[in-house]
Amino acid sequence: MSNSRSQILAGIAASLGRPTGDAQRAAARERIAAHARNLIPARAQVDHAGQVRLFEQMALEVSATVARVPDLDAVPDAVAEYLAGHNLPAELRAAPDPTLDTIPWDRRPTLTVSTGRARDADAVSLTGAFAGIAETGTLMLVSGAERPTTLNFLPDTHIVVLKAEQIVGGYEDAWDRLRAQASAFEGGMPRTVNMVTGPSRTGDIEQTIQLGAHGPRRLHIVLVGG
Repeated sequence: MSNSRSQILAGIAASLGRPTGDAQRAAARERIAAHARNLIPARAQVDHAGQVRLFEQMALEVSATVARVPDLDAVPDAVAEYLAGHNLPAELRAAPDPTLDTIPWDRRPTLTVSTGRARDADAVSLTGAFAGIAETGTLMLVSGAERPTTLNFLPDTHIVVLKAEQIVGGYEDAWDRLRAQASAFEGGMPRTVNMVTGPSRTGDIEQTIQLGAHGPRRLHIVLVGG
C-alpha cells in the first residue's frame, strides 16, 4: 500500500475511533474469528414449521415454483409431472450427490437420468441444496466434486430437491450451519457458496424483467417432508 493511501485510511480510522496498524489487524482477525451475527428479520424468527411455510411463500414471490412431497420416494413422480407440464424433455443431468442416491428413479422409467457436470446440451439439471433460507426464499448451494456448480447455472431449467429439515430462518443461521459442518469439506470450507433466489433475471433492458438472463429461466423446488 502506498504511503499516502496508508495515511488517508489511518486518518479515517482514527476519526472513527478505530484502532490502526497492528491493533487494527488484530481487531480484524478477532472479528473474523468471532462470526458476529447480523440482523435477522422478525418474520424469520418463528418456529420451524413457520420457517418452512415462509420459505415456500418467499420462493413463490420471486418466481420460483414449489412442489411439496412427503418423502424422497415421491420425487420421481413430482419431477416427471413438472417436466411434462412444461413440455420439457424427460431427461435430467443430476449431481452425483450421495444425498440423492436413494431417490427411486426406476419408478418413472420414462425419465432418463445421468450424473456429472452440466453439458451444453443439458436442458434440465437436478441438484440438492445445503440449506433453504426462509428470510428470502433463498437456496444456499455449495460446490464440490459431488455438487458441480455448472448444474446450478448452465441448464435452462434447474430442479432442486430440498428437505424441510434443511430450512433455516435467516442467512446467519445458514452460515452457522455451514461452519458447523465445515470439516466435511476438503480444505475446511467449500470453494464456492452460491445464494440463489428465484430464476435468473435482469431488468437492464428498458427496465423490463427478462428471465434466464445469466442462468436458468426456471427454478423448481421439490420440498420434501415438513
